[in-house]
Amino acid sequence: MGSMIDWGTAVQTGSRLVRPGPQIPAEEAKAVVAELKELSALAQVHVREFTRMDVPPEPQPATVVDRPGWIKANVDGFRVVLEPLMDRLSKKRPGSGATGLVVDMVGSRVTGVQMGAILAYMASRVLGQYELFLPPDPSGRAPAGRLTLVAPNIVATEQELGVDPRDFRLWVCLHEETHRAQFTGVPWLRGYVQDQMTRFLLASDISPSDMLDRLKDAAEAVADAVRGGDSTLIDAIQTPEQREILDRLTAVMTLVEGHGDFVMDAVGPEVVPSVADIRSKFNHRRGGGSRLDKTIRRLLGIDLKMKQYAEGSRFVRRVHAEVGMDGFNKVWRSPATLPTMDEIADPSKWIARVAAPPAVEGEVLSLEKPSGTES
Repeated sequence: MGSMIDWGTAVQTGSRLVRPGPQIPAEEAKAVVAELKELSALAQVHVREFTRMDVPPEPQPATVVDRPGWIKANVDGFRVVLEPLMDRLSKKRPGSGATGLVVDMVGSRVTGVQMGAILAYMASRVLGQYELFLPPDPSGRAPAGRLTLVAPNIVATEQELGVDPRDFRLWVCLHEETHRAQFTGVPWLRGYVQDQMTRFLLASDISPSDMLDRLKDAAEAVADAVRGGDSTLIDAIQTPEQREILDRLTAVMTLVEGHGDFVMDAVGPEVVPSVADIRSKFNHRRGGGSRLDKTIRRLLGIDLKMKQYAEGSRFVRRVHAEVGMDGFNKVWRSPATLPTMDEIADPSKWIARVAAPPAVEGEVLSLEKPSGTES
């Protein structure tokens, strides 16, 4: 069985559809790339000092890409995650004969085109990302991922918002470098996320008739999003087992996104003087866009991600205010100390379960604790 997605088609389609981004002279573009690399290394130092996470001390500069470069990097990452799964799934349902193969080839072109279209949409919005799943490094010295910044999108956003370019670039680097700290400083985190994703995808092994029902649900989700409802495609195509796994994945992603948002603003004032101005303009932009834009965001679950930033950073802020950075950092001890979605909504539950100080220190610490916890 061939791959379920023709990745070559996805890259070609995405690169063809994506808009080129702001036109700036070559010299200026080179300067932007150099500055982003320099600022990403600077951000790493700030993030390490502020978060007290166990991050390797020698800063690695970020990889700076254009929009087609981001599409290609993402497709490479998808392949790493999905190809082994496709093999396992095809072993589960062997031999659908020659017609199956033809359908499969046509289907993989269609999904390649769809995938390319989604990536083209995303590629003009993403400012940067920590790529967890890279193809294995042939030299064996593979980093645990790569930090990528999408230069044209950063420039387009700072122009659109009318903010100080250096401040904005450093601010974006602080968020992305926090992700690098999470995944390089917490040894088990990357494997945990990959394992949950694998389980999620393997749990989708359903019968053809169930699949038809799911597709109907998916069509309804599209219709609902167009009408302004909040169905997402992810919700429409899930088994009960997948819902449980998705809850765990959502919780960990909400934590890492919220932590990134908390750090970029908390480190901000000394390092990024105009941080308050940037944050208010940026939040306004996150919620904006045309009706079509909002519909696509809802369908792809990007709106969910925006909610995650808000809920996640509220959780981190509350925990940090009550038990300090060392108390918060207990979150990284093991998968068991990660917050559940319920605890993200009510941080005092997580504090009681994981971060509550032992009785001996209780008397000293209780003096610092604010009386009554507001949510």
